[in-house]
Amino acid sequence: MADALPSSIIAGIAFLGRGGGAVKALGGFRKAHHTVPDAANATTNAFLAKICAAELAADAEALFQSARAALGYRRKDLALSVASPLAVLTAKDWVVELAYALEEADPARYAVTTTLHSLKNAELARTPEFAGVFAAKFSEISFALKKGARVEAVIDAIEALDGEGGMAVSYPSDCRECEIAVEDVDARVRCTGATLDMVFPRAGAPAELMDGFAAVCDAFQISKTLSVLVR
Repeated sequence: MADALPSSIIAGIAFLGRGGGAVKALGGFRKAHHTVPDAANATTNAFLAKICAAELAADAEALFQSARAALGYRRKDLALSVASPLAVLTAKDWVVELAYALEEADPARYAVTTTLHSLKNAELARTPEFAGVFAAKFSEISFALKKGARVEAVIDAIEALDGEGGMAVSYPSDCRECEIAVEDVDARVRCTGATLDMVFPRAGAPAELMDGFAAVCDAFQISKTLSVLVR
């Protein structure tokens, strides 16, 4: 299971959710005074930080109240810091960051990334209360590998299987990363050497993503090279 992975291999686990919208739709955007950014840089992202402040504060406060009520946290168990374009909600068992940034490829739009990390108690992530707070918030799970992995070795191991175990691999010519297809797993598995990531087609709660990763762990046991990534 993903929540039983040893600390000797995994340096950290993060859950990521992504959203966004049009810059001109933000509450702080004034059509009569502002223009839509045509580039993503320090100046335009500073502008975004000003006009997204209300939305960021509202979303962060809503998450604070939801976590406090559902998980029974007291004042000393939960703290919220908002400094647009970033809000950080620090609980005794986990940390969530909400970050706004302009889209590099389309600066007329902004991205909102929600990152859950520093989860101290994996069993908590499987409770109905935790699932209720974070339902449909995350579409990616990322495992930071302590020792890293050679992407070329991962590619070679999968190609050597020649389809056995229902796995296939694709990669660019420089092998900077690879994407692994696992039979019956409805997600993209990406190995960058430093991380092993899964990107799901639909957002869910952390426990759902952990279950998806468990299926990948089972598939990887077929190869000694791959199994060391997940055991």
